[in-house]
Formats: sequence, C-alpha cells, structure tokens
Amino acid sequence: MGVRPSWAARFRWRQYIKASLWIVPMLGLVLGTLLAEAALAADSADWPPSGWHYSATTASGVLTAIVGAMVALLGFVVTIGVLVVQQATGTLSPRYMRLWYRDRLQKAVLATFTGTFAFAFSLLRSVESSSVPDLGVTLAGAAVAVSLVLLLVYLNRFTHRLRPVAIAELVAHLGEAVFTEGAAAIRGAAPREGGTVPSDGPVMRIRTVRGGVIQAFDVPGLVAEAGRHDCVLVVTRLIGDFVPPGTVLVEVHGGTSRPDPERVTGSVALGAERTIEQDPAFALRVLVDIAIRALSPAVNDPTTAVQVINYIEWFLHTVGGTRLPGRYVLADRGGDARLVLPGRDWDDYLQLAVCEIRDYGGSSVQICRRLRAMLDGLLDTLPPPQHSALRTELRLLQESIEREFTDPARRAIAEQADHQGIGGQ
Repeated sequence: MGVRPSWAARFRWRQYIKASLWIVPMLGLVLGTLLAEAALAADSADWPPSGWHYSATTASGVLTAIVGAMVALLGFVVTIGVLVVQQATGTLSPRYMRLWYRDRLQKAVLATFTGTFAFAFSLLRSVESSSVPDLGVTLAGAAVAVSLVLLLVYLNRFTHRLRPVAIAELVAHLGEAVFTEGAAAIRGAAPREGGTVPSDGPVMRIRTVRGGVIQAFDVPGLVAEAGRHDCVLVVTRLIGDFVPPGTVLVEVHGGTSRPDPERVTGSVALGAERTIEQDPAFALRVLVDIAIRALSPAVNDPTTAVQVINYIEWFLHTVGGTRLPGRYVLADRGGDARLVLPGRDWDDYLQLAVCEIRDYGGSSVQICRRLRAMLDGLLDTLPPPQHSALRTELRLLQESIEREFTDPARRAIAEQADHQGIGGQ
C-alpha cells in the first residue's frame, strides 16, 4: 500500500494544475483523438444522413485546412499571452500573473484548439477514395465554428481585462470573497466558553524542514491532529510570511502525547510565492502594487491610481466591518480549543492599503485628495473601534501634504477631500 501524500503536497499539486497552461489543452488533445474514433465508428454504421456526404478531395482539403488553422490560432493565443506578461510586468504588477494563469476561458480556448486539431488530424488518415468520414468532416466544421466563437469571446475579454481598473475590480472581488469565507469559517469554529489555550510554555516546537512562503493551512487537519493528542497547536507565523528552513512553525501546548512533526508540517503548504486561496491581504497587495506602479515617474498616471483606490476603499469597507482580533482560536466539534492562528488586524490592512500610496503619491494633488476622501468615508461608515487607526492615517496624510506643498494656496487645494481626486465635489 503506497504512502498517501500530505495535504501540503496535494495543495501544491492543485496550485500547479490551476496555474498550468498545458494540462487542460493536453486533455483537449486526447479528447479530440477519442472523438475522432467515435465519429469513424458512427460513419461505419451508416448513421449520417445522405446530405452529409463529401468527396475524398473535399474532405481531405477541409481537414488539412482545419489542421493548419488550429496551429495558427494556437500561435496567436500564445502571442497574446506574451503581451499579457509584458504588460503585467511593466505597468501592472507581476503578482497579478499568479491570477491570470488561472483564467478558465483561456484554458478552454487552448483546449478547444488542440482538440479540434487532434480531431481533424486523426480523421485525415481515414480519408480514401472509397471511404470518407462524412460525419467527422461535418463535426470538424462545427468544432471550427465553436473555436472561432470562443476566440472572439476571448479577444473581447482580453481587451477589456487588461485595463487596470478591470483588473482592480477582479482582484478586489477575489479578495473580498476569500476574506468573507475565511471570516465565516473562523466564526463557526469558535471555542465554547471556558475553552482556553494553556498558559504554560510549549512542550514541543515543530520546525519546518523546507523553506518558502506560507500559502495555506489545512485547518481541519491541524484541529484533528491536536484533538488526537489532546493538545493545542499554536502557529507562530502569519500566512504570506516567508520562512527559511529550520524556522519554528508550530508550538505544541499541553496534551497527553506529542504529535508527529511530519504530520503537522504536512498540513502547512509552502511555496515560492503568495497565493490568494487563504490570503486576502495578497489581493490588497496586488491592488497597491498597481497603484504605485501608476505613480512611478516612468508612468506618471495618477488617474489610474485613483481608480485603483476606489476598489481599495471597497475592500477596506468589507474588512473594517468585521471584527479582527489578530489572533484566532479554533475549536474541535466538542468546543475545546485546538488551534491558534495569527491573523491580521484592522491596522495591518489599513497600513498596507495606505502607506505606500501616500509615500509615492504624496506630491500628487489628485492622490492626496482621493486618500482623504477615502479615509473620511471610512470614518463615517465603520464602527468606532476602527477610528483610531483611521485618524492616525489622516494625521500622517496631513503631515505629508504639509511637507510636499509649502505654498499655502496649493496646500489648501491638496487638503480637500475629493472622491474623484480632481473634479469632484
């Protein structure tokens, strides 16, 4: 009986599959070959109607043209992919590529092209003067029509999705969904009253063997492992942190026995870079990256930064309306505390959203006015516990304006709140 791979290994495989641009097209290639065999079998049964018959010359010409067209279209889509990489690394954020690789429509287009290619190529070998795959040629023509429709949809999506504001909307939606799901899961695993973490020191420290960025935790697996040993597992590092080999990753408190370190570390996924699955702050990181790229002297596009701030404000409204203690205690089904996870609090999210944009855009009237409008709006709508951090950011923004705008008239303009940056009320 083989050894079952750990949760972390399965998580890395899932991430690889999601980001891969060749697995789904390869499946399309195999499926196209199998469908060609099915079409040939149907032809041999004299199933097609009489109106679907083709001459050998016509069938051969059509299938040959389809094979060449699919190869050309595949090259066209690859060219588009190269353009996306160039734009993302040049004017957007390299971190966005982590999300773009997962686009399902792109994979569907590639799979349709490779499948149609394999289907037409497989049929070519059966074209003879006395035997023509009539049904297969008809289906190949239909596959080309489907491929062209998907290509048009893909081009429409490509031309619209590469706008920074469209990417900001997409990333904000993803981050909000991850944050909402995570907050709901934590609320549903709160310990019963009296279920506390032992106050004495750890009886065991579990270190990571390999280094990398913490991408995700197998929370049910860690809770179950703690329950088996009647202990509490305390995770020491935040999701998104980079940990070198040998870092203490989990501390074990209490318990009737000691858990297996390999099982515990197998419930923590490490990788080369952050991923959004359990890390909503990564979405905010991408948004801020796009904004400060737009504020760089090489680009100098504060309007794009303002558009991104719109979605940063949207994301902060979601985060600010949720209680964030910064440390989460999760329980098993019996209500006993089993797992302690570090988390980001409101101050962490707010600083990530504001600090760099304020520093890089402090000399822009448009950015100063939009940031003030965002902070004032959050003060108006969020509960009082969030106000202290917001007032701190407002004070830092005012100090930045006073440093950058020494002329009183220009400073007065920069101090005004404007939801459009410039031109609003």
